[in-house]
Amino acid sequence: MIKILLADDHSIVREGLKRIIEESGEMEIVAEAPDGKTAFKQALKKEIDVAVIDISMPGMDGLEVVTRLKDHCPDLPVLILTMHDEEQYLVRAVEAGAMGYVTKQSAPEQLVDAIKKIHSGSRYLTEKASEALALRVIRGSNSKTPIESLSMRELQVLRLLALGHTNHEIAETYNIGIKTVDTYRFRILKKLNLRNNAEMSRFAIQNKLVEV
Repeated sequence: MIKILLADDHSIVREGLKRIIEESGEMEIVAEAPDGKTAFKQALKKEIDVAVIDISMPGMDGLEVVTRLKDHCPDLPVLILTMHDEEQYLVRAVEAGAMGYVTKQSAPEQLVDAIKKIHSGSRYLTEKASEALALRVIRGSNSKTPIESLSMRELQVLRLLALGHTNHEIAETYNIGIKTVDTYRFRILKKLNLRNNAEMSRFAIQNKLVEV
């Protein structure tokens, strides 16, 4: 049996995913988490074969979880599960160390196939995801969009600011100083040519960086 950690902040979604996964007869959920911090802790203390992580969770998001797991559990394959199929999320997830990327709109069998594939040591990307990555390589680094110009941490801070989190909350989430959060905020505004947090929130919503 493939032992799985399942992290998603919506309990109803988690139950649905759990049913899909365990009905395969080849996998079992041995740990669950409603947020990123819990998911990271569970991954360190539980014996698991695959981590299925939602990208949008309160506090530490999925990208941060993947990054930390890459440092502490480099051999643990991670599958990112998300509502987003935008290129920026796909690329960030792969850059962070995710072995697979599946949207929540995918068919149940696709989720099961993805888990099996990354458990075997291979990557799992949908056809659309593969095309997006190929296009990113073809375009090269000299033609980045404004969003692509943001570092991973800047993207994470942008999302939390857009969701209404304070600088203090963001500092605690990522274990950084409040002045560092201010620095990230300044860089984000400059790179995206925005003036304030209101415009930042509008930008995040329009580009589907946050769920509304």
